[in-house]
Amino acid sequence: MNSMKSNKKALSQKQREDLLRALKDRFEKNLNRHTGLDWTNVQARLEAKAEKLWSLQEMERTGGEPDVVGLDKKSGEYVFFDCSAQSPKDRTSLCYDREAWESRKEHKPKSSVMDLAAAMGIELLTEAEYLALQKLGEFDTKSSSWVKTPAEIRKLGGAIYGDRRYGRVFVGHNGAESYYSGRAFRGSLKV
Repeated sequence: MNSMKSNKKALSQKQREDLLRALKDRFEKNLNRHTGLDWTNVQARLEAKAEKLWSLQEMERTGGEPDVVGLDKKSGEYVFFDCSAQSPKDRTSLCYDREAWESRKEHKPKSSVMDLAAAMGIELLTEAEYLALQKLGEFDTKSSSWVKTPAEIRKLGGAIYGDRRYGRVFVGHNGAESYYSGRAFRGSLKV
């Protein structure tokens, strides 16, 4: 069964080449996001950790436009965030998590943020990561993005999101069962 799962998550040679080309182009067009990092090293790491390419492809396929935003000094892993200008378009209309999804009696969304992120093999951006992303550019000026909600807020039924309006970044809250066509989520992946 595991071999079937890994085969399903493997990319064809053409998909790999197309993805690496898109990542390289984005890397070169947005050097401010990864000052001091070299694409050759990133590509070597991606090729050595080919199992992570499937998750990056999922980020790309759903409109996230993943890009390198740093290097984890402890692990030596490159950190990718969804860097699309607006929240990824193919991840909208999702409530926060499975518990919130199950609590809805009617008009259930197709899935939840936490379930989809897990299926993609990525992590939801934390509030701190979201604020760090916003220092690299202007994101979510017309949309908003769910962010990883602290347990104490989630226990009370809430979930948090971020957006940029009026030249500032805001973090707001909603009931975790809420979902909107203008709100998706941004993920991270370490490679």
